[in-house]
Amino acid sequence: MQELLIAVARGLVENKDAVQVTVDEPNEEGVTVFHLHVAEEDMGRVIGKQGRIAKAIRVVMRAAAVRENMKVMVEID
Repeated sequence: MQELLIAVARGLVENKDAVQVTVDEPNEEGVTVFHLHVAEEDMGRVIGKQGRIAKAIRVVMRAAAVRENMKVMVEID
């Protein structure tokens, strides 16, 4: 899952070395939180107009999580 998020983010940004993902342990509801960190100048590329790219990233991650029987949430920091 973490590799998928890194691959998607690196495909969007200019500064590929700045892409980092940290993963929190599942909370009491079983939701695993992925924190995506990108360079400041690439933040707009990851969020997109009106948050459309960010929403798409979250949809892809949720779809992949269903296959692994997980619940995930993606936060862009």
